[in-house]
Amino acid sequence: MNLFTPNLPTTLLQARRARRFSQLELSMRLGVSQRHVSFVESGRSKPSRELLLAWLQELDAPLAVRNEAMLQAGFAPAYSAEPLTAPSMVPATDALVQLLKVHDPMPAMVIDAQWNVLQFNRGAHWLLTTLMPWTADLPADTPVNMLDLLAHPKGLTLHMLNLQEKGPAMLAQLRDELAAQPALAPKMEALAALLYSRLGGNIYSLCSHPSAPLLTTHFTTAYGKLAFFSMFSTFGTPQDITLASLRVEHLFAADAATLAVMNTQVGQDVKVSR
Repeated sequence: MNLFTPNLPTTLLQARRARRFSQLELSMRLGVSQRHVSFVESGRSKPSRELLLAWLQELDAPLAVRNEAMLQAGFAPAYSAEPLTAPSMVPATDALVQLLKVHDPMPAMVIDAQWNVLQFNRGAHWLLTTLMPWTADLPADTPVNMLDLLAHPKGLTLHMLNLQEKGPAMLAQLRDELAAQPALAPKMEALAALLYSRLGGNIYSLCSHPSAPLLTTHFTTAYGKLAFFSMFSTFGTPQDITLASLRVEHLFAADAATLAVMNTQVGQDVKVSR
């Protein structure tokens, strides 16, 4: 159990460093002196509610961090955190269902900030059970976390043909997310350990110069080699912590062979975009 609870100066300092802003740059953006920024970050001064909100906005801090900072300063939270089952969330959940449905037969999943899979479409279900047949035997209500599946000895990385290229890229993405989501650290460490056992050497230095505009993931399966690239969808200007934490990952076929397999196995023909 972590007994250390960050205070406001620590939260603001971490948020500024995550954005790689200097105190001077932040002070110019806020229209206050650099000395005042320094005093707030050292705990010698306390910002007003209005300044704190502007401060967090300039740093593009996650909404959960903004609420935490407001509470640390003695103010009421600024953002709601409704569960997805709340009546007010119906338009958003309907939109998510529609996004997943129209993307079939290509895989698509709704993922939260901790990489928990909240929903997935038929294409994603087929791909996951094809790559990891053992997941088909799990109870229907078993939580699914993509980082756990990546770090599992019999998980997704076992079938990646270009793991030496894809693995370090995944770790780099997690490092970027770690500043806002420190709870990801154990899962990142587990993935790093698995990659080290598979690839050896310094896994953080394996990234080479990209050979293509998109990093494609290649899998070996019983249906042949499958190749996908991904895109993410998020809600525009969300004002709720739950919605702000969600993203939809859409996988697209990177070649005609993958497209044909997905059309045949998932059972819904699609056209190739030109």
